[in-house]
Amino acid sequence: MQKIMIVEDDPAIREELALLLENEGYTPLVISEFIDIPAQAALERPDLILLDIGLPGKDGFSLCAALRKAIPAPVVFVTSRDAGADEVRALSLGGDDYITKPYSVPVLLARIKAVLRRSGEPEQADLLEAGELRLSLTKGVVSSGRKAVELSRNELQILACLMVHTGQIVSRADLIDALWDSQIYIDDNTLSVNMTRLRGKLAQIGLPDAIKTRRGMGYQL
Repeated sequence: MQKIMIVEDDPAIREELALLLENEGYTPLVISEFIDIPAQAALERPDLILLDIGLPGKDGFSLCAALRKAIPAPVVFVTSRDAGADEVRALSLGGDDYITKPYSVPVLLARIKAVLRRSGEPEQADLLEAGELRLSLTKGVVSSGRKAVELSRNELQILACLMVHTGQIVSRADLIDALWDSQIYIDDNTLSVNMTRLRGKLAQIGLPDAIKTRRGMGYQL
């Protein structure tokens, strides 16, 4: 059974979450002593951590950074703070998702399952190859022959998605979803801008027509 640690100072919410998770087949680990939580997490080795922001002692932001250093488990913020700036800060510190209270139980469970699924996926190989293209995921460099060019994070994710599905049509919606799963938040217009820049960089290594637009359907490598 997967273990989920609950870091929440409200006893009623703690109990509600614990019961909910237990009914779904998880093993809830309830934190009641807010002292050296990273050490407690390192000892228990949870598969996922539900983390509030307003806590006694260290706040959730500080704890997230410390937990990231202590264990590899994903962190999902569950908080009543709904300001966009708080969400951006939480995700930039290593949070894997951000859920505001009051939450919808089905949505909460679905997002927990999604984060667990992503964290349990095997690590992607560093090098992707498709035809003349070679993409290093760790270096963020695409090459063809002896020519190479660095990509931005967005460009890297877009090209990786297309290369994984070489020969297939990838819709704009699927590309945006893939970026969202990688904690990159873009809209349709931003996707167009990044696609133009990516094509420009592929032209620099001699492959200006590597990505084809399939009108009304998406893109194809």
